[in-house]
Amino acid sequence: MFQNPVKRVAAIHDLSGFGRVSLNVVIPILSNMGIQVCSLPTAVLSSHSQYPDFRFVDLTPQMESFIEHWKELKLSFNAIYSGYLGSPAQVGIVSNFINDFRIKGTLVVVDPVLGDNGELYSSFGTEMITGMRSLIGLADIITPNLTELSFLSGKTMEELKTASGIKEAILELSLLGPEIIVVTSVPENDVRGRTSVLAYNRKNKKFWKVSCDYLPADYPGTGDSFTSVLTGSLLQGDSLPIALDRAVQFISIGVRATFGYEYDSREGILIERILHNLDAPVQSSSYELLD
Repeated sequence: MFQNPVKRVAAIHDLSGFGRVSLNVVIPILSNMGIQVCSLPTAVLSSHSQYPDFRFVDLTPQMESFIEHWKELKLSFNAIYSGYLGSPAQVGIVSNFINDFRIKGTLVVVDPVLGDNGELYSSFGTEMITGMRSLIGLADIITPNLTELSFLSGKTMEELKTASGIKEAILELSLLGPEIIVVTSVPENDVRGRTSVLAYNRKNKKFWKVSCDYLPADYPGTGDSFTSVLTGSLLQGDSLPIALDRAVQFISIGVRATFGYEYDSREGILIERILHNLDAPVQSSSYELLD
């Protein structure tokens, strides 16, 4: 049997022709980190969904055929990483994929894309929340934002306004199965203009936090980029807090590299200008171990 000389990730995401989101950032980031990306597209879009009148091709009917061919090729993966899924049917397909391709040592990362800014994405209903709660039970790591933590845990956004409320929701969610839960876009109420990433590792019962300064800009695809760096860093052998640091630093550098331009923010951060930063060591460890 041939041995793959580099680590390999099955990336189950949508593909937008325009805009730095989903596979358009997953592939260059992980490739730059020395990891082979095998793409299983869930849909093809002319642009991502923040642009009006985008065209959309649902690949649900083709996904199982693609997967069957991968089985015929006897492919194996060091990690399985899923992002935006267009329907509960795709949740079922991805669940089966994980069960079929997971072997000892396979890292399963699920970015449970459901919504943002306190609202469910318009194309989703409660059935999608139920499906995603089932899918995260198969994951080693999940990376919800604060809104997605709310939907997955059943806690209101009001209940997640405090650190204790967020921790309680994380602990309850960990009982569904994921060993590591990483929550992004957590505001720091005691420090104006700062947000943080909060992570919990059930294995050692430790909470970690990495903070970053806020800039008044909103770029699509930063969640995809964050989880891609996190996944690549862990596959390279970094500890969880170092992987969190690297992912937060990459997004922070990307936002700062982009913010100064007169630029349509819908295009996403200028990752082409910052990919080389993935080769550098963590500049300054900013992670904290929480009580």
